[in-house]
Amino acid sequence: MKPTLLILAAGMASRYGSMKQTEGFGPSGETIMDYSIYDAIAAGFGKVVFIIRKDFAENFKANFDTRFKGKIAVDYVYQDITSFVDPSDMPADRTKPWGTAHAILCAKDQVKEPFAVINADDFYSKAAFQKAADFLTTQCDEHTYGIIGYQLDKTLSENGTVSRGVCKVDENNNLVAINERTKIYSLEGKVVYEEGDEVIEVPGNASVSMNFWCLHPSVFELCAELFREFPKNNKDNVKAEFFIPIIGDEFIKKAGNNIKIVPTTAQWFGVTYKEDAPAVKASLDALIAAGEYPTSLWA
Repeated sequence: MKPTLLILAAGMASRYGSMKQTEGFGPSGETIMDYSIYDAIAAGFGKVVFIIRKDFAENFKANFDTRFKGKIAVDYVYQDITSFVDPSDMPADRTKPWGTAHAILCAKDQVKEPFAVINADDFYSKAAFQKAADFLTTQCDEHTYGIIGYQLDKTLSENGTVSRGVCKVDENNNLVAINERTKIYSLEGKVVYEEGDEVIEVPGNASVSMNFWCLHPSVFELCAELFREFPKNNKDNVKAEFFIPIIGDEFIKKAGNNIKIVPTTAQWFGVTYKEDAPAVKASLDALIAAGEYPTSLWA
């Protein structure tokens, strides 16, 4: 059975300032998602499922419905803030989506096979998709999930700080913990993050999660179980988000469960900030010039 690619595209893109999911960066107007899907098809994925918000569905589908016809199966999932939430637990002033793990939960009826989860606005590389496909088809099961682990110093932005899930691993490359570090940046040749008034160095070669997860459909039951109480416990915190690492942390607490870190030395790039856009375009142009991608992906 071919694995599925689940793309998280329901974010509000608040820092970037526009609907970056459908912005063209390639020479023929390709989005970053186009390159991810192109790489996923080459790696052997059989279906792509977009998680989007219903209010921009028309615009989104107009961009993507026809270009993948005959190349890969396509489905859509709407992430709504009311999905899987007891009405009595819904904060009256909640407008923000519930987060990445809630987005996964919303796809439980569309995904029945091992699947990868990625962000819509990150470029992950051809090699990373091949590693994900190999893991999903040979290792992933109800007790073994995976994360494509990137090298921290290859995931920074020149235009501002970033937040990264820094992975702590054991001698067998199993995940022990993910520590969310905010305000990470390069300083005088070192990688640091801020915590309160402290500036703390972190190894540049540390393995980090870029939200490229390899999961088994058994994760949906765990998501549903954990999310059942989440809105109730966060009625007074309208910005609380149900993130994938919450699921991962709970998963590895159970004996016999492991999350493997699948390392890659690939260079990540993405559009955290609007100022990142020219660098993304230049990086794609360089890959095209090197023969990694055709000038027009879908021609």
